[in-house]
Amino acid sequence: MAKAPVPPSSSPRPVTYIPTPSIAALKDDGLATDQCSSFFPVSFRDKLSDDYSFDFVDGFLPSDPAAGVDLFYPPPYYSFWNDLTVESVRKSLKWLRGLLVRNGPYDGVMCFSQGCSLIASFCLYHQAETPHQPLPFNAAVFICGGVPFQVLDDLGVDITKEAWEINHKCAKALAEQASTDAILKAGLDRWTSTEGLNSNGDAVLDPANVFGLDFTKMPKHLQIKGPTVHIYGNKDPRSTASLQLAHFSDPTLSKTYDHGGGHDVPRKTNVSEDIARLVEWVSWAASVR
Repeated sequence: MAKAPVPPSSSPRPVTYIPTPSIAALKDDGLATDQCSSFFPVSFRDKLSDDYSFDFVDGFLPSDPAAGVDLFYPPPYYSFWNDLTVESVRKSLKWLRGLLVRNGPYDGVMCFSQGCSLIASFCLYHQAETPHQPLPFNAAVFICGGVPFQVLDDLGVDITKEAWEINHKCAKALAEQASTDAILKAGLDRWTSTEGLNSNGDAVLDPANVFGLDFTKMPKHLQIKGPTVHIYGNKDPRSTASLQLAHFSDPTLSKTYDHGGGHDVPRKTNVSEDIARLVEWVSWAASVR
């Protein structure tokens, strides 16, 4: 990724973040309301100034629990969609627009897993259908998630057989590694990347083949406008989706970060400090545009 602008030492302007996926649905399944802030932990939020406020939002569809969720959280569970289709995504986008109007304005969005799919779809459809209108938020932080291939196909993106195969393999691996059995047997040691990503920082990928997607032939209008941060774990089976999504962002206004874990947000001090700095950077980058 190209080097993004470096913020000054002064504090960023106050922002309100809506971590859309927190209580919503991850992985096409559901999260419990009590799990609302678990993927946006206090461990990094406490390292931000009091200027920041977070608005945790429930998904709007009752859902079965996501893999392994019922081991820790009681029902009810909620999701953005229960079947991943273009129709169900567009229904969720209509709900999201209403939410942003009713509860906004928001300076930024922060999302995890299926929440990333929702926000990424919102941004790409916006660029394809209403490119002359500004997004209803100024920045986005994506954590462990990507854009659905069904949406990309609907937008006219050429998705190769290789890309579909990697996508299916990684989704299957995530379901297996996030399961209750995997949690009880291996705990955090259950996470293993299917594509052999290393822990030496941001992955360096050929833009002509980002896990099967050719970004040198991507329609130019399909680029997320505004500052973005893409956080992934090199042990996450779905890290491929995170890195593909990062390539839909403006390389001069985006940062990627490998937290070193799986499909989660580690509570390690260094990770929490790094994520807090990234939130501060994206807030600053949005404020100076």
